[in-house]
Amino acid sequence: MIEKEFTVISDTGIHARPATQLVQAAGRFTSDVQLEYKGRKVNLKSIMGVMSLAVGKGANIKISTEGNDQEAAMEHLQQMLSKEGLAE
Repeated sequence: MIEKEFTVISDTGIHARPATQLVQAAGRFTSDVQLEYKGRKVNLKSIMGVMSLAVGKGANIKISTEGNDQEAAMEHLQQMLSKEGLAE
């Protein structure tokens, strides 16, 4: 399992559009991908789960990947968060 922590830097947090992008990115991989915020973990492949967390600017989140392509999944998600200006 790989776990990495990020701080949300987007002024709007992880709202509908970026949540959709994250879910689509996570869905490309076979690994289990989880998003944790304030002690709650959700499947990052579930738009309803991600939206239910209501992650705002300045939030500390943790993404974990586990499975055959866990390294590739984490690398892709990390690059997407940075490129889209969502988290660092």
